[in-house]
Parts: sequence; structure tokens; C-alpha cells
Amino acid sequence: MAKKQSFLSRLRSGLLDGRHAVIAIPYFWFLLLAAIPLLIVLKISLSEMEATSVSSMIDWREGWPKLTLNFASYQFIASDSLYLKTYLSSIKYALITTLLCLAIGYPFAYFMARSPKHLQPMLLMLIMLPFWTSFLLRIYAWKTLLVSNGVINNVLMSLGLIDSPLAMMNNSFSLLVGMVYSYLPFMILPLYANLSKLDMRYLEAAADLGTSPFKAFWLITVPLSKAGIIAGSMLVFIPAVGEYVIPELLGGSSTLMIGRVLWDEFFSNNDWPMASAVAVVMILLILLPMAIYNKSQTEQMEAKA
Repeated sequence: MAKKQSFLSRLRSGLLDGRHAVIAIPYFWFLLLAAIPLLIVLKISLSEMEATSVSSMIDWREGWPKLTLNFASYQFIASDSLYLKTYLSSIKYALITTLLCLAIGYPFAYFMARSPKHLQPMLLMLIMLPFWTSFLLRIYAWKTLLVSNGVINNVLMSLGLIDSPLAMMNNSFSLLVGMVYSYLPFMILPLYANLSKLDMRYLEAAADLGTSPFKAFWLITVPLSKAGIIAGSMLVFIPAVGEYVIPELLGGSSTLMIGRVLWDEFFSNNDWPMASAVAVVMILLILLPMAIYNKSQTEQMEAKA
């Protein structure tokens, strides 16, 4: 009996060690790939730029370490209205992109979820098909479509619908077209995953009670797909805030976003502390929607429990 209990205790101990190891692996990768790089960026933002590198934060004087923090970059960001306008512009375009992706992606995801089962894999493949092509090539393709002598203007002028080319490049229109096109799959996929699991008995019960299809959709389908809406919105909004390639290739001077400011500070001005400070502030802005998403997920899990 004592040997059996000893074996069971060792088995439980081994299972607990195995669980701890499995849990520790994601934390290790988070520490290695996220936390440490963020701490390095924070360290650079609190340093001073020297000739070819940043200064050290710790100086040894009389055998004792002295910590020196330089908040000049953050003070400059707070005092210069250009950075505030750029942050607001980035949030504005990211928010508009998220809303447009939701307006376009929700009906598409709903159609996919209600399609016959044998067609859903093909529709899912069509959504993922753009990822088989280089991101840069897809953005350059939109550039050739939207320029003054591009395909769209040439077709419209040949049909006699317009007399002169439309200004569709280097403005907010071209920027939003590129961003919505690029991030739309990130909205559709979470919505489809959520809507495909929807219990149709709720809609059948609502129909039996005399509820109209639109009212049943608004009162049943939309609330039950809230998790997919939040997940898709976060997947679109967070990377869209710091987007650099699309504003650089499709946007103009009036569509300045924080990604372009980061590039200029790092590579044009060679001011690493300022660029790192801009990045830290941007990360803090992104943490707010992430906190909202985590709170929603926690509330949903507690409600299911």
C-alpha cells in the first residue's frame, strides 16, 4: 500500500512538472521575443544619442553605479504638436479601416458560414488566396490601378463616364483602399470561425415566436458573434496603427502616419532615442484596445463557466 501511494505521488509530481513545463514554454517565448525587445527599446528611448550609438544608462563613479535617465525625447513628443497629430491621424485611419473591414467582412463571413458545407473550404481558400502573393506586389498592383493613367481611369474615360482622370492616388482614398484590402481577411476569418459555430436553434426558436429575420439577426446573431467582432477588430486595428508600407506607397503627405515618423527618426534623422520614444508611446496606445479585448474575453469565459 505504501509503495502504491509513493508511486501515485511521484506520478502526480511528474504530471505537475510536465504541466509547468508546457506553461513555461509560451512564457519563455514571450520573454525572448516580446518582453526583452520592448525593454531594449525602452532603454534606448531613455538614453542619449552619441556619434554612432546610444549612451549607456549606467555610469560608474567612484566604484558606484549611477543610473541616468534621459526623458528629453518624451518631453519633445509632448511639446511638438506634429507627433500628436500623427498619432491621432494613425488612430483615425486605423479606426476607419477597422469599421470598413467590419462592414464588408461581416456579410461575407455570414455568407460563408451559411453556405453549404462542401463550398465552405473553397470560399475559405479564396479568402486566403491573396496571402500566396507578396504583400509588396499586391500594394504595387493597387498603385498601378489607381494612378492617373492607370487601369481604372483609362476604363472610365474610354466608357465616357469621366472627362479627366480622377485623383485616386496619394490621398486618403488610396490609403484606405490599400489598408482595407490588406486587412480584410483578418476580419473575415475570426468572424467566420465564430458564425460557423452559431447554434441555429436560437434562430429557429425566434422564428417560431414570430420574430422577423432582421430582428432575429440583430438580437441573436450579432450578440452571439461579439467575440468574433472584437477579435477581428483587434487583428485589424492594432497592425493598422503602425502601418508603414501602405502609407508610403499609396498615401500622400496629408496621410502621415506614425510608421513613417518612426522610419524618418531611425534612418533619416539617425535619432534612435526619439524613434524609440515614439515606438513606446505607440505601444502604450495599442495596449488600450488589447486590454479591452482581454477584458471581453475574460468576461465571456466567466459567463460560460
